[in-house]
Amino acid sequence: MSTTRAFLSFDYDHDEILKTFLIGQAKHADSPFKLADWSIKEHIDGNWKEKARSRIRAVDVVIVICGEHTNTATGVSAELKIAQEEKIPYFLLVGYAEKPCIKPAAAFSTDKLYKWTWDNLKALIGGAR
Repeated sequence: MSTTRAFLSFDYDHDEILKTFLIGQAKHADSPFKLADWSIKEHIDGNWKEKARSRIRAVDVVIVICGEHTNTATGVSAELKIAQEEKIPYFLLVGYAEKPCIKPAAAFSTDKLYKWTWDNLKALIGGAR
């Protein structure tokens, strides 16, 4: 089985724990995807978008984890916009079962929010979206 390379976009200020959870799932023996921790940790400037673009171009899919404040996370919207421009498949994942999760501002109205379960995640990585 080939492994899908995934870029993870998340609200760094509010949802970093979700990144940790997803990285943990990527380490499962039956995981169909691999995450590289490509978070851009520098202060947002004009250069970070080009770094993000090159990283997004190098993956098969972009996973956007949505939390309560994702609609105000400018970095998440910028990364999603890059994925859209580069025609890289992406999906939006509900980060919290017990909290309202909001799409990024750059999401299309037709973009669906998917429940985060192991079975759903494997299906979404496999293209079931």
